[in-house]
Amino acid sequence: MGFSQCNSIEYDTFSGEFAIESLDRIDREILRALQEDGRMTVAELARSVNLSATPCSERLRRLVAEKYISRFTAVLNPAKLRASLLVFVEITLDRTAPEVFRDFRKAAASLPEVLECHLVSGNFDYLLKARVHDMAAYRNLLGERLLALPGVSGSKSYMVMEEVKETLSLPVLRS
Repeated sequence: MGFSQCNSIEYDTFSGEFAIESLDRIDREILRALQEDGRMTVAELARSVNLSATPCSERLRRLVAEKYISRFTAVLNPAKLRASLLVFVEITLDRTAPEVFRDFRKAAASLPEVLECHLVSGNFDYLLKARVHDMAAYRNLLGERLLALPGVSGSKSYMVMEEVKETLSLPVLRS
């Protein structure tokens, strides 16, 4: 296998998974199990990784304290919450200056429909991921709010026709 190393994280170029040197097999099993079901109790988690509850709980506390686990959250059904339309939006800024980036980031982060906002390299500056109820709601979001954000000079929208894969799970190397 070919490994590329960056600090204490190795990336297996063959499998496309990350190996973290300071995590043992049980830590990695805990992380994988929690990515599948973050609501499982410590007792259930302990059973799934073949530990008793106390050492499992201690490992879990350490993984949280060391920031391997950022947070626990629920994944909601967008259709039930009138947010069925998924849209990706390329945003181009009128100029590339630190204050323009700062002002745009702050304003974009305040919009509840914007799920993700990424500064990217290429022919545009930011890639946004947003969810709204329908095309009319998106037209309003784009025309009334996104294009009015500080520094925005243009946009390009991509409506998602089919969500093939959506996950928050990260690959955790098995050994």
